[in-house]
Formats: sequence, C-alpha cells, structure tokens
Amino acid sequence: MSWFESFILGLVQGLTEFLPVSSSAHLRLTAVFAGWHDPGAAFTAITQIGTEAAVLIYFRKDIARILSAWFRSLTDKAMRSDHDAQMGWLVIVGSIPIGVLGVTLKDQINGPFRDLRLIAVTLIVMGIVLGVADRLAARDETGAKHRAIKERKSLRDLSVRDGLIFGFCQAMALVPGVSRSGATISGGLLMGYTREAAARYSFLLAIPAVLASGAYELKDAGEGHVSWGPTIFATFVAFAVGYAVIAWFMKFITTKSFMPFVIYRILLGIAIFILVGTDTLSPHAGESAG
Repeated sequence: MSWFESFILGLVQGLTEFLPVSSSAHLRLTAVFAGWHDPGAAFTAITQIGTEAAVLIYFRKDIARILSAWFRSLTDKAMRSDHDAQMGWLVIVGSIPIGVLGVTLKDQINGPFRDLRLIAVTLIVMGIVLGVADRLAARDETGAKHRAIKERKSLRDLSVRDGLIFGFCQAMALVPGVSRSGATISGGLLMGYTREAAARYSFLLAIPAVLASGAYELKDAGEGHVSWGPTIFATFVAFAVGYAVIAWFMKFITTKSFMPFVIYRILLGIAIFILVGTDTLSPHAGESAG
C-alpha cells in the first residue's frame, strides 16, 4: 500500500465511520474502484481506532462522568441507581453481542462477507430499514393527520433489554454495508428513541467494540501488501477527519432527516449490482492480493 492509498483510505474511513453508510463497505469499494487491493478487515479495524479516538475526545465529558459513576457504583450501592453508573453497565451489556459474534464469525468477516454482491444487498436493505425508522420518528415528532405528537424515549429510558437490542443491531455491522451507526440508530428509532439519543448511545456503544477489535487485529497488521507505516498514517487521517464529521453529524440529526443517506445507500447498492451483473466488476475484486 502506498502513502497516497493510505491517505485516501484514511480520509474515507473518517468521512464514513459516523454516517449511516458503512465505512467498511466504502473502504472496500474505494479500493475496488481505484484498482487497489482490498485493504482487508485488519486495516479497517485498526483505522477505526482513529475515528474512535475522535469519539473519546468529542464525548470526553460524558465518558468521564459515566466511568466515574460506574467505578463508584462497584463499591457504593447508593450509586447503582445513578443514571451514569447504569449507562456504564448498559454499554457493557450492549457490547456482548458483537464481542461474541465477532470472534465466532472471524473467518466469514475476512472472507465471504466482503463479497460485493452481499455489500450491495446490505446497503439497500439497511437503507430501506433506516428510511422506515426515520419516517416513524418524524411522524411521532411532528404528528400527522389525526395524530398527536408523541414523545420519544431518551437515554434515561434505556433498559437492559433495549441495550441488548442495540447491541445485536451493532453486531449486524460485522457485515460490510450494514453500517454500525446505521444499524444501531435504526434499531433505536424503531424502539421509540429520539434521533439524538439513538446516535449518542450508538457512538458510546461502539467504543469498547472498536477498540477491542482494533487491538485484536494488531497482530495481523503489516502482513501482505499493507505495512505498518501507511496503516498508522491512515489511522491519524481518520481521527482528524472523523472528529469534524461527528461534530457536524450530531448537529445535523437534531433538525434533519436521514433520507439523504437512505437514497444514497439504495442508489449505491443498485449501482454495484449493475456493475457486477454486467461483469464490469468482479464480486471478489481485489481480494486475491488483499
């Protein structure tokens, strides 16, 4: 991998990690369209550490408060009813599904899940799911004909059951094209949470999963055509770009619909099907040397 490739892929990772469009799919597709080798799951997981560092900084006050309350709740029973302490436990609970499935499906993640046809399917299907969830949220927030405005849930309403559902939604993102934020936000909206609450928990929930995945994949970094230098460079690029994107996205969702992302996902999925169906692209393009 050249330094130019690592810069572009780091830029793509930073731009797409927090948007509901799937960063892993875009890294795969960027390499395919540019004629490069597939950067692979290890490169993707490690560069996501950069974007997750952006989350740690952006939500530093929330994270510090949650960690402080959670640690105190271990010895102080009175703290166990505190919302921040409960959030700490709910992040742990919500991380269980992706931890178990990530290890169980490792071979599929590095192989069959990177098939462009599967990526096209997940882009379209999850785009439709996000669109339906977004419409339901908009209907509750603005009301509709003969319907009153319905109050949606905040993170203070988060339960263990809902945390696990969020966790299983996040685990779906092990398949490129699903999108970690897209799946968890869709799940949150369908469960009746506000856009901001769903997005905030989605980003907090991703921290342990992404850091653990990146650390696990460190042993595979530097193998094949992807060396350590470009991987680290791409990670720093992803961090810088990701911080700007997350700040923009958190403001965007307070007033805007997810429909632009829905339309983009569906059109991109259709385009991939057309390119593969006309033999313009191989569904396994770039994999042999990736």
